[in-house]
Amino acid sequence: MKSITNSPIQSALPSPIFLWRFKVLLFLIWGFTCCKIGWDSVMRMDANLRNLFLYEAFLYYNPLLLVTMMVWLWGVNLWVFMQSTVSYAKIFDLDQDHLTHKEIWKCSTWMTIIVPTSMTAYIYLYSHGEVSLAASQPVLLYIFVAIILLFPFDILYLSSRYFFLRTLWRIALPVQAISFPDFFVADILTSMAKVFSDLERSVCRMVNRQVATVAWLEADSVCGSHSVAIPIVLVLPYMWRLLQCIRQYKDTKEKTCLFNALKYSTAVPVIFLSALKYHVLPEKWTTTYRRLWLLSSVVNSLYSFYWDVTRDWDLSGFSRIFKFSKSSPISNLFYGRQWIYFWAIGSNFILRCSWTYKLSAHLRHNYLTVFTITVMEMLRRFQWVFFRVENEWNKMTRSNIQLTEIPREDEKLLSSNTHDV
Repeated sequence: MKSITNSPIQSALPSPIFLWRFKVLLFLIWGFTCCKIGWDSVMRMDANLRNLFLYEAFLYYNPLLLVTMMVWLWGVNLWVFMQSTVSYAKIFDLDQDHLTHKEIWKCSTWMTIIVPTSMTAYIYLYSHGEVSLAASQPVLLYIFVAIILLFPFDILYLSSRYFFLRTLWRIALPVQAISFPDFFVADILTSMAKVFSDLERSVCRMVNRQVATVAWLEADSVCGSHSVAIPIVLVLPYMWRLLQCIRQYKDTKEKTCLFNALKYSTAVPVIFLSALKYHVLPEKWTTTYRRLWLLSSVVNSLYSFYWDVTRDWDLSGFSRIFKFSKSSPISNLFYGRQWIYFWAIGSNFILRCSWTYKLSAHLRHNYLTVFTITVMEMLRRFQWVFFRVENEWNKMTRSNIQLTEIPREDEKLLSSNTHDV
């Protein structure tokens, strides 16, 4: 009997590899086009206006670019979990329709296309004198993102979008028992506090019709650096996490929850003392408040580093690293690769102390430096995710092992009663 070969129609269809290469080519062409249009548009501007305008454009699009990067990194996290024995679906209690790393990367690809395209249009229109049209670009983008998140119809991953929104709602109002996704996402939000503050400033300028202007540079501007809303927005993720810890203590009566709450409370004086320098005399800041800010920053960094290593990652005294050569029922994402754990511990400590860049006035007021530090903090959280999820999986594995061992001991006791003494 003759074997069935591919039909002419199937043979005419492009292969998946060809489609993938074609998509990559289109992506590169799009990226080159955006860069070319953006660069030419910037060069059309007056040299004195250029830096001010770029800073404003950067402020509007910086938050969404960082969110896009975080979505890409989350896709990498899921891909690594898929390659290991860690079942993140069980840890987060996800249903069968949860998004895989491929779907996460599909979302981040579209975000990577849409956000820079809007930014390019903003720069192009402003440089060509269409100020009102330019001002509408970031506004339309923010409205578009909000509509996508809240879209009530069963398209664009409705269940996953609403799962995320429900999680955010539980984080903001921790009135019920705290689940693992609740405090996991809340921890990630603490690393994105700068994103929240930039969002607040961007939306403030949109509401006050300051887009594509330099009015916000004035010291008394409602959306300027002196705004009291900025430290409030910065501290919100830490307060949410603190309230979660208090709620966990109420439910479990474990004192560890209170120590964890204390850790998040140490971020509060750091944020408000840092903002205080805009509202006190320079001499008063230098002689008194700056020293308090330094002390509170050191305490917060060391306490957070200690908690990451000993609690979130369960690498107490680094002893677990040296036990990887022994057989164990506990899973390790990077089994046998001890250097990764040493790297994680060392880089975590360095990045926990990245606030020291503020000691230099030149670096503190450079928005590219601030952007770089924010990216590094998100990368620190990205690697934190691996070990935090692994630790949670190990706890679940231990509990399952104990549950299977208990009946066996009972069976032995029951069987011993059948024997004569």
